[in-house]
Amino acid sequence: MRTIEIEDHAPAMKALNEYLRIDPRKTAVVTIDMHRGHLDPVQATLPAPPDEGRKVCLSGGDLLRFARAHGIQVVHVIAVFREAEVNKINPRIAAARIVLSREAPRTEPQRRGVPHNLLGSVQTELMPEIGPEPSDYVIDNKKTFSSFQGTELEHLLRVVLEVDTVVLMGINTNTCVLCAAFEAFNLGYKTVVISDCVASMYGRDLHALGLENVARCLGWVLSVDEFKAKVSSFVRS
Repeated sequence: MRTIEIEDHAPAMKALNEYLRIDPRKTAVVTIDMHRGHLDPVQATLPAPPDEGRKVCLSGGDLLRFARAHGIQVVHVIAVFREAEVNKINPRIAAARIVLSREAPRTEPQRRGVPHNLLGSVQTELMPEIGPEPSDYVIDNKKTFSSFQGTELEHLLRVVLEVDTVVLMGINTNTCVLCAAFEAFNLGYKTVVISDCVASMYGRDLHALGLENVARCLGWVLSVDEFKAKVSSFVRS
């Protein structure tokens, strides 16, 4: 396969980032699948790379503490499956699980063949750095890559919280996070992805692709520090 070099769009991205304003009163942070099933180095059934998982948890915890302190609502979306539906969501998912099960497992639940994020399992718990806190919302009926399809997320954001800006973080950059970015964009939200709070178990190349796609086409990609600066600048103005 021919290697394609990633184009440099830094000047345009810088100009776009300068344009962005984040009003904490109209912003929600949505965490996507930041549960033990992906991020716990012992209990994960579909683990992200351990070093990236640790980074995402630490950076994510830092951002969420800042968000809550500035009145920004936090919403957690978690994939949870009944045993009867684990391999019935999509034929591609079922096939991938069969193929991936032949590879060297990285955790004990993988070695035992534990299905991913079964209802009531430890895998469905959020990582402790992430939450939930009493003020957070938790949506735990995500079934596909989509955080919106079949969940109350859109109603919560639009009707209950009345936000215009959606800040995304979680796993995986190129699937569930990217899907949420597309959906948030199509629904008219200012869409932000936090670069040091996302990771992918599908490879660093697809992680980079996901961030590039958001930055060039869908919204904004900010670091934790850049997000904090945007919020603080708005509060001071």
